[in-house]
Amino acid sequence: MKSLWSDEEAKTFGEDPFQLRIYTSRLLGKEPGLVLHGGGNTSVKTKAKNLFGEDENVILIKGSGCNLATIQADEFASIKLDVLHRIITLDTLSDMDMIRLQGSAMTDPAGPLPSLEAVLHANIPFKYVDHTHADAVVTITNHPNGEALIRNIYKDMVLVIPYVKPGFMLAKKIFEMTQNMTWRRFEGIIILHHGVFTFADDARTSYERMIRLVSLAENYLEQQGWLEKIARAEAKEDLLTLSRIRRHVSLARGCALLAKLDRSSRACGFANLSNVKSIATRGPLTSDHLIRTKPKPVILGKNVEQDISDYALSYKAYFERHTDDTQTCFDLAPRWGVWPLHGTIAFGRNIKETTMVSDICRQTIQAVQWGESIGGWQPLSEKEMFDMEYWQLQQTKLPKDDRLLPLQGKVAMVTGAASGIGFACMEMLHEQGAAVVGLDINPKITRRFNQDDRVGFVCDITEGKAVREAVEETIRRFGGLDILIPNAGIFPDSQRIEDINEAIWTQSMDVNLSSQQHLLKICIPYLKQGIDAAVVFISSKNVPAPGPGAAAYSVAKAGQTQLARIAAMELGGDGIRVNVVHPNAVYDTALWTQDILESRASHYGYTVEEYKKNNCLKTEVSSKDVATLVCAMVGPAFAKTTGAQVPIDGGNVRVI
Repeated sequence: MKSLWSDEEAKTFGEDPFQLRIYTSRLLGKEPGLVLHGGGNTSVKTKAKNLFGEDENVILIKGSGCNLATIQADEFASIKLDVLHRIITLDTLSDMDMIRLQGSAMTDPAGPLPSLEAVLHANIPFKYVDHTHADAVVTITNHPNGEALIRNIYKDMVLVIPYVKPGFMLAKKIFEMTQNMTWRRFEGIIILHHGVFTFADDARTSYERMIRLVSLAENYLEQQGWLEKIARAEAKEDLLTLSRIRRHVSLARGCALLAKLDRSSRACGFANLSNVKSIATRGPLTSDHLIRTKPKPVILGKNVEQDISDYALSYKAYFERHTDDTQTCFDLAPRWGVWPLHGTIAFGRNIKETTMVSDICRQTIQAVQWGESIGGWQPLSEKEMFDMEYWQLQQTKLPKDDRLLPLQGKVAMVTGAASGIGFACMEMLHEQGAAVVGLDINPKITRRFNQDDRVGFVCDITEGKAVREAVEETIRRFGGLDILIPNAGIFPDSQRIEDINEAIWTQSMDVNLSSQQHLLKICIPYLKQGIDAAVVFISSKNVPAPGPGAAAYSVAKAGQTQLARIAAMELGGDGIRVNVVHPNAVYDTALWTQDILESRASHYGYTVEEYKKNNCLKTEVSSKDVATLVCAMVGPAFAKTTGAQVPIDGGNVRVI
């Protein structure tokens, strides 16, 4: 591992100790082999003026759960050092009392909750303290003879501590062990099954000591030839089974989840190991990961439903073995899975959570194989894992369920998504928590939607192969499909029936009807595995109230509506709801230019504003209004409704 310290970059942070603390914290966070997603912590001891203008000795320490890679100044908690020095002298201290004492000593009570290691940091007698869960180091400490290996690698460079639960107990243990110790003899502390602490009176030295200690562990593994002993294999693809896996894990958790499949050669190689059921289920790389991954993954075989059910029973039994009857059992669903021949799968309620789990899995499967190569993977005992997983102070790092959005964890596809109603649907579905995929023939779709959970694909919906590829890529990215909004369409030039151009008629049928049927046909197998699956066709007022000159459009839209009605009957038994909305006079779309609006208003003797509101409610209907209705129809409010046709037109007299 190489130091990322740059004199030029460091200069931009100035000489302020806190700013340099931010800089080196981010350097640690950039390296996934050191910390992942809220893991690790850093601190700096300094002086700060209180409200009376007096200098106080404080420690600025990373807030619990904050991400080192992107940490900002306001994500550090500021605590009075004298209180933390007094805390360590106590014989015992409960978790909640420690939180209360630390909270009472914060110079800004509105700041983030301090790291669980604040007392330990405060009592290490150096200005800067860095802590990571370095893969190479923890892998070696997870060996049955890990302590001896660590002492052999580091000699007298580090203080070696047996595993102790983080927080007050760990701080107290180290305090007692170091009463008559000369701290400057050591470059760091290694805690078995946990991680590494380094310290110094300047930011660079503390950081580079961390890099040096981790590099020594990596060099040891490399010299033994173990770093390269990582299995690799090519993955097979079975998207329908992937969507079934996602469905059953979601049901076990009680909410819709995304499923991120890692098909890399390393993930598939690990999944194909003959002893994967044994080594993958012994425990995580570090106890810090437990709140994200649970103690073990689900191992998936030929009967994935049974495997997920068995996992739930196993987790319940694990809870009952170790609970002291004060805890409440978490949901019984796995957070990741090992799928032989296919790779590993991470599950999460949103793209952020799923990515966290996926990244941890990637590091874990590497470390597990290193551990087996050096003689055995033996992390914490089951009871120690339970205590960490159900430790209240760890659980505070997780977001609360009451923050869930209405469509959290759902996967939606919208056609004709580059503008107008389709664009508004994409935006609102995403705002309500769904991962969204938009299809459009316009290349700007890829620029408008280029985030991890807002994706745009250039796709002509009349080209069957392109549509199938887009649907399959959606399943690869998110694990399934729950919501389908067929919106793409065209409005041909007005022509009376006797004058209809054959090509225009055919094009309208292809785009407005046949492509909708083909899209639905491709999606149905995945929708059957969806979570409360729903389809909403964007049709038109021209279905209940057609006008002269619009036969090519109106007939195609009427056929689309009939398709939806039949689909509602055919798919109801699979729990798939199919409904239709009939917008009218939605003028904020590309179809309606200012010139066209003025022309149509003049034809009827209206101003443009009068023309826009020519309905019973005297109101204008926007694309966002249509999207609001669509989101309601795919949500719980319409959970018992299928086969419905709902106008959104302000009250069109001809429709009424």
